[in-house]
Amino acid sequence: MKFKNKFEDYTEYEFLEFLTAIWALEVSSEEEHDELIAHFSKVTEHPQGNGLIFYPDIGADSPQGVMDAVKKWRAANGKPGFKIV
Repeated sequence: MKFKNKFEDYTEYEFLEFLTAIWALEVSSEEEHDELIAHFSKVTEHPQGNGLIFYPDIGADSPQGVMDAVKKWRAANGKPGFKIV
């Protein structure tokens, strides 16, 4: 999977695919999974980091739920949203 430099470089669809790859363990190694998790924490800038994935709030325990939590937090904190195409 090719990573984008910033959150706002992802479309909503691309980011959901990225989260789904993490969730479904669509990777070839534990190291690759660790890279996906680290990239998630980096680009989202969310203070809970990978805790959003490993310890999600009730109802946010899916790729869509995690994405919604990130979108909400970024909007509330004046951060850019997804790339619009």
